[in-house]
Amino acid sequence: MIVAGIDEAGRGPAIGPLVIAVAVAEEEKLGKLKGIGVRDSKQLTPERRRKLFDEITSILDDYYILKVWPQEIDSRKGTMNELEVEKFAQALNSLTIKPQIIYADAADVKAERFAEAIKAKLSYEADVIAEHKADAKYPIVSAASILAKVTRDEEIERLKEEYGDFGSGYPSDPRTKKWLEEWFKAHKSFPPIVRRTWDTVKKIEGKYKGGQLTLDKFFKKP
Repeated sequence: MIVAGIDEAGRGPAIGPLVIAVAVAEEEKLGKLKGIGVRDSKQLTPERRRKLFDEITSILDDYYILKVWPQEIDSRKGTMNELEVEKFAQALNSLTIKPQIIYADAADVKAERFAEAIKAKLSYEADVIAEHKADAKYPIVSAASILAKVTRDEEIERLKEEYGDFGSGYPSDPRTKKWLEEWFKAHKSFPPIVRRTWDTVKKIEGKYKGGQLTLDKFFKKP
């Protein structure tokens, strides 16, 4: 039996990509994943995740990593959940080795609905099981979680070299918020690494754009 696990990293940040990873392995290899210490990526240090990345990929029969950049996130027609379903299916359809069972970390509050939506977009037949906290329950989803997190962390470090230290990229991070404000004040716009549809970003844009004199105000008679 060939099984797959799928998970994402970076759904909530205002900066950087959403990364989706699929891990595929024969059922007999799942014990090896547990043996090397694979578990929910959030319970591991960045150094440990980085080390596990290479060990995981050497065990897997196939894997696929998909990066969804801010422009695509901002131009989505539906909700983030709908975009995630579409991108989960895209990643699963891109596999060379097709699994018979897919375990997914559910983004939707209704896990079963999330599973059905993914299954409807698959280009092959497979059972899809979506659960909340699947990354802590199934080693194959934990493996996907680690691949996604390491890939996103590497992208964030690369972006920091180009744009400066913006912190974690999460709106709740004071350093991220400060960087967003300072960048907008200096450039009057955001770079392509920023998700412009995020509330925090829109508020900053509104705050600093509000002080600018527009043409209609300029020509308006007193």
